[in-house]
Amino acid sequence: MARIDGRMSDDLRPIKITRHYIKHVEGSVLIETGDTKVICTATLDDRTAPFLKGTGKGWVTAEYGMLPRSTPERNPREAARGRQGGRTLEIQRLIGRALRAVTDVNALGERTILIDCDVIQADGGTRTASVTGGFVALVDALYALKKAGTISTVPIKEFLAATSVGVINGVPCLDLCYAEDCTAKVDMNLVMTESHRIVEIQGTAEESPFSLDELHALLALGSGGIGRLIDAQKEALGELAAEVGARAQETPACDQE
Repeated sequence: MARIDGRMSDDLRPIKITRHYIKHVEGSVLIETGDTKVICTATLDDRTAPFLKGTGKGWVTAEYGMLPRSTPERNPREAARGRQGGRTLEIQRLIGRALRAVTDVNALGERTILIDCDVIQADGGTRTASVTGGFVALVDALYALKKAGTISTVPIKEFLAATSVGVINGVPCLDLCYAEDCTAKVDMNLVMTESHRIVEIQGTAEESPFSLDELHALLALGSGGIGRLIDAQKEALGELAAEVGARAQETPACDQE
């Protein structure tokens, strides 16, 4: 099925990952998926989360926001409203959960990596782009710690990325742009590791319930797309990708402990 932008149903939008995008931070990435653009930074804090103090474990957390004119009409800054919206809180918790799932917090020590994801242009898939780009920024920040001799290895268990899938005019489709997202019968976000283990599924039927067969088709489609996103992450990381690959062999299948 030809789509709004001419892609086939199993095509990703063009993806570009630019590392070291921000000068003053340990890890930073500009990720572009089609017309969606997100700046992801990874900042080191030499303190762990308060509830982990004294445990020897570290933490990975995230914050997410959209610039006022990242969308066709201006959205007021949440700071001006005095509070974050429910959507913002839900997305930043998703990003944090996803990245913690592949981080060995024991090897990190009592430190925190804060991932900031700032959407500068939105055309659907901002949360999945944030996870995919945030992972690369996280790897860079952890490598900086290793290079400084603070930790002995890059404590990433395996690669991880995220994408969206949906049913449009009865056809399962990969990586929805905003116009497709608005009309999809089923809208789903999928976070998955390189070993095809699922970290999170967020799926909703917009018009009527969808079948198990449709679910399985969407998962297979998303899995294939995530594999290609991980290839893009590896290409962006270059030789540093081997640091993550070596760790993945030592800690297979994303074991949590």
